[in-house]
Amino acid sequence: MKKEKTNLLKRAVSSIQTKIALIFMLLLLATIEIIGAYFTRQMEQTSINNFQTTIQLQSIVTDQLTTQLVKNGKSADRKMNQIITDYSNDAISEIQVVDSKNVIRAVSNLSDKNRVGQLSNNGDIREVINSGQQKTQVTSDQKGSFMVQIVPLTSGTNIVGAVYVRASMADVFNNLRNISMMFLTASLLAVVVAAIASMFISRAITRPIEELRQQAIQVADGDYSTQVKIYSNDELGQLGAAFNTLSTKIERSNEQSESERRRLDSVLSHMTDGVIATDRHGNVSIMNQMAQDFLDVKAEDAIKKPISQVLGLGEDYTSQDLISNQSDMQVTVNAGTDDEMILHASFTLIKRVTGFVSGAVCVLHDVTEQIKNEDEQRQFVSNVSHELRTPLTSVRAYIEALNEGAWKDPEIAPQFLDVTQKETERMIRMVNDLLVLSRMDRGATKLEPEWVNFTDFVSHLLNRFDMIVEHDQGEAQSDTKEYVIKRDLGNQALWVEIDTDQMMRAIDNIMNNAIKYSPDGGTITVRLTQNQNQILLSISDQGLGIPRKDLGKIFDRFYRADKARSRAQGGTGLGLAIAKEIVTAHGGRIWADSREGHGSTFYIALPYEPMDEEDEWDEV
Repeated sequence: MKKEKTNLLKRAVSSIQTKIALIFMLLLLATIEIIGAYFTRQMEQTSINNFQTTIQLQSIVTDQLTTQLVKNGKSADRKMNQIITDYSNDAISEIQVVDSKNVIRAVSNLSDKNRVGQLSNNGDIREVINSGQQKTQVTSDQKGSFMVQIVPLTSGTNIVGAVYVRASMADVFNNLRNISMMFLTASLLAVVVAAIASMFISRAITRPIEELRQQAIQVADGDYSTQVKIYSNDELGQLGAAFNTLSTKIERSNEQSESERRRLDSVLSHMTDGVIATDRHGNVSIMNQMAQDFLDVKAEDAIKKPISQVLGLGEDYTSQDLISNQSDMQVTVNAGTDDEMILHASFTLIKRVTGFVSGAVCVLHDVTEQIKNEDEQRQFVSNVSHELRTPLTSVRAYIEALNEGAWKDPEIAPQFLDVTQKETERMIRMVNDLLVLSRMDRGATKLEPEWVNFTDFVSHLLNRFDMIVEHDQGEAQSDTKEYVIKRDLGNQALWVEIDTDQMMRAIDNIMNNAIKYSPDGGTITVRLTQNQNQILLSISDQGLGIPRKDLGKIFDRFYRADKARSRAQGGTGLGLAIAKEIVTAHGGRIWADSREGHGSTFYIALPYEPMDEEDEWDEV
């Protein structure tokens, strides 16, 4: 509580209102003191001069006293005593007449009669008689203050004596004291009135300033709702009007800045590129959400850290090097994992109007897919070249052999022509598959969906493979592989919307792979199940299986787990890639599960919505 009172007192003392009031009062006091001192001094001098004039003996009296002094004798002394005794002046308390020999000749006080005829011991009287100059002075003793006036008496050119006049100045000083007290009282009253007036005046002066201060605090806190009241058209009024204008401009400027900031935040938040801003030392100051997602770091953890550290560049790069060189680079995030991402980082300096570099902006662009596509394109070109080179080399070798005379051999020529035909057909199939994939990549292949009973659709497709098995057995071909197709389709009608031609191509590719890689006499199992929102078709074989490390790559173009065997069986390496494109275009999903030596199972999941029983559909 005491501390609060002390702080309040300090604020009151330091207030400009108090300072102005104190200045007014001090100026008034100084003015009063100067005027009072001058007035008192002048009044004292005037009073003394007036008193001196009052006690001045009239010339007729001094002439009479001079005449009597010249006559000398006792009668002259009596006459002089009579003159000064009869002289009426209440201010004069004592008169003495002294001759040129410094002998007292007459006194006004009867109690001093015995001094008549004695020598005067007053040195001032002797000095006046000798010099002939009047002397007036104020003296003080225990009885009070007195004015002494000594006037020389001359007869012609001779000084015959002097008159000593002594008058009490008590009334004069009492009057001066009374007047000084009245002046002091008036001064104090004036000071009180001036203090009150100065408070009102200072309040009138500081009130607009106080309102300006309050308004400035509100503006600093972001509140622009109030305006300073204008009391007059003087400098303070003009200052208030200027402040109101300034406040309005600041509000508009802040609104524009806030709008620009929100627009910038919105742009940064919705950018597909990551943006990182740094200060001139290379420490991160701003980081948008996309950059946080790219680098898997939170903004609060990255702020004020070197950008080289945030980008994970290690000790080979420093933040200053990145800012000064401004060279583009590639940054790999989560290298060696499934979430590996390749970012292209470009740097731009932030410069002020003066050219001073205040920081830099780093833009991160995800080029993972681009790099992956470029790698896939290079790999694709390499694979196509490799896949076409083998059959072309074989065709050229057989044709050269035929040209060299092998066509004349009735046993060898048909074999060479048969191989040439098979290799040509294989190249044609590969080119056709490439064209199919190319159309799918360009979006040129459009699905023509229709509602079909998927159970009957799969059953109809498997019937074709059964007919092929029966036909091959009837022909009794030695190179024909025997296999059994086991069905587990159920009897429920599952209606889905598919492009039958495309879906048949996808299932054919999987079935053909199952037949190729199944052993002679093996069993291929086809199952069809349904849950709440999808149907699941699985095709299992009893082949050699696929290594687990290759399961994620089997749907890549030209990928073969067993390359030698695949080429020997005439595969192009594009069947599973085409199947995946078709299933994905239907909104489904395809994957495989396999163990080496235990066969493989391929799954196709398609979206499914159960139909009401009363709905009727024609089967296809």
